[in-house]
Parts: sequence; structure tokens; C-alpha cells
Amino acid sequence: MQDFRKLKVWQKAHSLVLDVYARTTDLPKSEAFGLTAQTRRAAVSVAANIAEGSARSGDKEFARFLYMSLGSASELEYFSILIGDLGLLKKSDTAKIGTDAAEIKRMLSGLIASLPLRKGLTADS
Repeated sequence: MQDFRKLKVWQKAHSLVLDVYARTTDLPKSEAFGLTAQTRRAAVSVAANIAEGSARSGDKEFARFLYMSLGSASELEYFSILIGDLGLLKKSDTAKIGTDAAEIKRMLSGLIASLPLRKGLTADS
């Protein structure tokens, strides 16, 4: 078990959650239970899965949660594109969220690759 707060990828993901919450306050009230909630939930899921996985026993379990975090980061990246294409937020806001989500995906991929796992581990393992 490791302290997730010391992981740079978790720190970046947590910062992104705070940023997503701040930027999505400007979304229309009609999206409160739609895109606002889904976007925030995806952002929280990225950081939460890193935290939960770090408390699991063994690298294989940790990797499984990192893969879930990777999926949530992809979901967040898509929501940033959709929100921008719908014109619900400024392109600069959605671009920042998308760029940060993509960076976190790269960091997660690097962390997964660094784990001493058996060959052939995938998200389905």
C-alpha cells in the first residue's frame, strides 16, 4: 500500500477535479443533471480510482484501478470536446480540461508500464 497523495498523477488529477468544478459552474442550469454532473463525476473518478487502487494489495490490483482511471480520463476528455462543440463554455476552458486529461492519461500509461506485472496484463485482467 502506498500513499496516493504522493503520486504526481494523483496530484495532477486532484487539481483537475478542482479546475473542472470551477469551470463547470458556468454551464447552463439545464445541464445540472446532465453534462455538468457527468463531467464532474468523470473527473472525480480519475482521482478516486488512483486513490482506491493504491490501497489494494499488489500491483495487479493497482493496475486494474489505474486502467479504470484511464477510462474516466478519456471520458472527461470527450466531455470537454462535447461541451466545447455545443458552445456551452469558452473553447479555452474546454481546451484546458482536455489538455490536462490527455496529460493525465499519459502519466497513467507510464505508471502502469512501470509496474512489475506479469506479461500480458490488460484492462480486462
